[in-house]
Amino acid sequence: MMEKSLREQIVALVKSEVVPAVGCTEPIAVALCVAKATETLGQVPEKIHVLLSANILKNAMGVGIPGTDMIGLPIAVALGALIGKSAYELEVLKDVTPEAVEQGKRYIAENRIFIGLKEDIAEKLYIEVQVDGGGSTAEAIISTSHQDFLCVHKDGVTLYERPCKAEDENDEECMWLTLGKVYEFATTAPLEEIEFIREAKVLNERAAEESLKGNYGHALGKTLTRPLGKGVFGDTMFSHIISSTACACDARMAGAAIPVMSNSGSGNQGICATLPVVKFAEENHNTDQELIRALMLSHLTAIYIKQSLGKLSALCGCVVASTGSACGITYLMGGDYEQITYAVKNMVANLTGMICDGAKPSCALKLSSGVSMAVLSAMLAVQRNCVSSVEGIIDDDVDQSIHNLTRIGKDAMEETDRCVLEIMTNKKCE
Repeated sequence: MMEKSLREQIVALVKSEVVPAVGCTEPIAVALCVAKATETLGQVPEKIHVLLSANILKNAMGVGIPGTDMIGLPIAVALGALIGKSAYELEVLKDVTPEAVEQGKRYIAENRIFIGLKEDIAEKLYIEVQVDGGGSTAEAIISTSHQDFLCVHKDGVTLYERPCKAEDENDEECMWLTLGKVYEFATTAPLEEIEFIREAKVLNERAAEESLKGNYGHALGKTLTRPLGKGVFGDTMFSHIISSTACACDARMAGAAIPVMSNSGSGNQGICATLPVVKFAEENHNTDQELIRALMLSHLTAIYIKQSLGKLSALCGCVVASTGSACGITYLMGGDYEQITYAVKNMVANLTGMICDGAKPSCALKLSSGVSMAVLSAMLAVQRNCVSSVEGIIDDDVDQSIHNLTRIGKDAMEETDRCVLEIMTNKKCE
């Protein structure tokens, strides 16, 4: 069994990356930053200036804000200032009321909010907020992670500054996991140390169930439960896995005011790493212990891949999360470590290159694609069928295959990211 100190390190990592979130994490992180700046100012701001990295801007343009029936950043910024509580972190807007929404609309109409692109920064996750009022100015900056404050200032005085890490310390922090360590931890750690991952099942199943009560987003998940969907896909385990995952995404992207369990700063990644595994275990009659271990394997695999990819990139996060699901499903099928490496290689060979063009209701389509491939990859893997190292970007070493994927998503797709943002910000919408 893995040493206790390393197990504790991994548990701390998972607990920091798998957290509840209400609403799409990019606009919610902006609201969190606004809330912190407002609390520092000590009053409702007269003016709010928000500067964002391109990837934050891209992911915040087209999603619903929980409890508002509105889309986009202005209402998230206004509510962050009016009712946001930074102590709630990614649930910062959970106290929203209809009255607060109306107040937010008036705040927007008074032209108090400026939102722009932060130029000349390398950081993909960057949020800078300055608020003014009562003759004072406060500033808060989030970078690197959705809840990670870089600094907080008031009237030129630094109230908080994140400690700097040496370059080699950052490298060590990002590279200490391997798929082998992920598998060993998930399959051998004492159950009481990892049972907390069950909360992901509870929250994300609840989101999927909520989606069936309305017509959220494009209603992809709900469509699969109707006669049309059943006529095409059947009433099968496969259709149930896709439907449940799409349902939760439909609700979340449309702004349903319900929490989901996120992974690496993304609610959709949390959904995609959770519900396929849960549905498969339920219908395959796996034990509760097997489900807990499969969920941990899925979520920790996604965290491991994101360590080298980064929180935000040009590569759609469903590629990462559905690779985690493929591992979890392979384990539930009775697969061993070698077969799980096969599942990962099958996923990397298939979905690499799927672009992220922002958070939006149609993300449910991408999650459905990823989840479908997770099931197919797992089925091939348990039969010991695997894409070989003579094919494409796959390497004999599974960790190298993962790093080939993240190298493409982080480095090679930089120009893709710029092109996507240019298209999104220049198109004419009716």
